[in-house]
Amino acid sequence: MDSTSSKIYLDYNATTPLATEVVDCVTEALTDAWANPSSSTDIGRKAKELIDQSRKKIATMLNAEASEVIFLSGGTEANNMVLQTALKYFKSWAGKSMQMSSCKPHIVTTNVEHDAILLPLKHFEEEQQADVDYVPVSSTYGQVLAEEIEKQIRPHTCLVTVMLANNETGVIMPVAEISRKIRKLNEIRQMEGLCRILLHTDAAQAIGKITVDAKELGVDYLTVVGHKFYGPRIGAVYVKNLGDSKIPLYPMFFGGGQEQKFRPGTENTPMIHGLGCAAELISRNLKIYQGNMMKMRDLLEQSLAEEFGENVIVNCNAATRLPNTSSVSFRKTAFTGGEILSRCPELMASTGAACHGTGKPSEILMASGVTFEDARSAVRLSVGRDTTSKQIEQTVLMLKTAVNLLD
Repeated sequence: MDSTSSKIYLDYNATTPLATEVVDCVTEALTDAWANPSSSTDIGRKAKELIDQSRKKIATMLNAEASEVIFLSGGTEANNMVLQTALKYFKSWAGKSMQMSSCKPHIVTTNVEHDAILLPLKHFEEEQQADVDYVPVSSTYGQVLAEEIEKQIRPHTCLVTVMLANNETGVIMPVAEISRKIRKLNEIRQMEGLCRILLHTDAAQAIGKITVDAKELGVDYLTVVGHKFYGPRIGAVYVKNLGDSKIPLYPMFFGGGQEQKFRPGTENTPMIHGLGCAAELISRNLKIYQGNMMKMRDLLEQSLAEEFGENVIVNCNAATRLPNTSSVSFRKTAFTGGEILSRCPELMASTGAACHGTGKPSEILMASGVTFEDARSAVRLSVGRDTTSKQIEQTVLMLKTAVNLLD
């Protein structure tokens, strides 16, 4: 028997298991569609059909067109591709502009983005490739204000990138509102001969938990990450009206003509087929998934409040959050969040983003208005589609024993 079978997994924001249907799809492609999708063999044509079907399924999930979806290795590649595109786009535009030819591109983001956005931007700054403004989120509820994004726009701004939902707090960002403001600014900038501002959102944590409609969001680019919604560890990028010169996309690699020449390399058919299956499950069952996650998340927070009273707080609970995410801090304890979890060997959870793992209080939480002491004792509990009330009950009991409140 699997040694993890008796453990309780509440780290679904870090990664999700493959849905049974996804495993079946991956297995089907591995056994029946293993040939090169560019080949003319029957098996190759089968592989190409599966890829085309998956592209349509991703598009349906996003309310987009299949021609607007490019498959990639994952979210980090998608984010880097968009950021690199913005730099090249600005350089191309500035070369034709007398007044901006000596300017560096300017990018606006928030101070709570995932490292797959923050670290490339820091690299751009270090290499003198771009100017970047990191807009602080509200210290009251951890959400960025659309008007604060707007205030940072400069004549040489070429990109705004704001995550759709934060991976640690679950706070949902006002991307659609930001989009409306950018759209109005772009109308004015066009008349003034200024660079069009592109808009990107990293939707990694949002897909599979809330409705993600690319058209309603009004974004130019959107990042899709499979392993956050019970799919394989690959991803995709949505590009509005892909091929339209107003919204460019530049390849980072060069080789064959796969993925409309934007992402060359022989396609990973099994993983792409699995990703399409995971997207189809969301299109069919999102409301059911949402309902169970919210029910379990609310039960968790209610049970913790009943057990710990004022000695537990839910971080950023004044904001609209994902239905599955609870960042909770314990007061009157000598233990850090990591130490609390180490005292719960049967509970699999985290103190924040799995990519960080520094042991220090989360900078994301502190940027969201959580005090140093509360961030120090914080744990992130993220429920999944199949989390049960029994598991929630057991989790609260484990935390009760582990926290060991001081008198």
